[in-house]
Amino acid sequence: MKAAPDDQALLLDLQALDTKLAQLDHRAKSLPELATLAELAKQADAARATASEQRGTREDIQLELKRLESDVAVVETRIARDAERLATSSSVKDVAALEQELAALRKRHSDLEDIELSVMERLEEAESILAATTEALADIDAKVAVATEARDAALGAITAERTEAIAGRQVIQAKVPADLYALYEKQRTRYGTGASLLRFGVSSATGVKLLENEMQEIRAAAPDDVIMCASSDAILVRTAESGL
Repeated sequence: MKAAPDDQALLLDLQALDTKLAQLDHRAKSLPELATLAELAKQADAARATASEQRGTREDIQLELKRLESDVAVVETRIARDAERLATSSSVKDVAALEQELAALRKRHSDLEDIELSVMERLEEAESILAATTEALADIDAKVAVATEARDAALGAITAERTEAIAGRQVIQAKVPADLYALYEKQRTRYGTGASLLRFGVSSATGVKLLENEMQEIRAAAPDDVIMCASSDAILVRTAESGL
């Protein structure tokens, strides 16, 4: 293939922009905020799961407390009823039975109140633990908001650079002959680099110094010959820096 040296030189500018775009894509995928957000997401999931379990524990204790309160209410009703009957009874036998039943009911009432107090303490502890988890989750959410804002700002800057680079690339691409550009894209797609500068006998794509016999072949080539780099398979662009 033949191409004017100036047209071949344009490929270096094109390659520089393609390299920059690849670097920007890599930056976008490896932002530290992304790792931070991923870790925070794990922490948030764990905290939410813990909070869900803790809410379940609290609800179980609340149900237990309601049952106890209901039992206490039943006992208090029976105590009130028996006390009223005792006040109006004239039968010695009935009075003795009522007094015995009242004593048992008051004992039952006292026991229930002790249990109720214990359950209330457990409920208070469960609510305190849940509150701590909720607070921790809120702290994680706040960190997520900060990291998200930082990520969006970084991505915004990268997007702006990409837009500028793409616009510059389009301008250069329009100046490159279609067949030369097609070859450049083919090599870049296959090997990662489409054009390589030959600078003082070294291929910029690989940093490898060409062999003397390779340099002789390049020196013998016409200026408009399109030469491929043996070490990178990219188009080898010759300039005044090539050391020919």
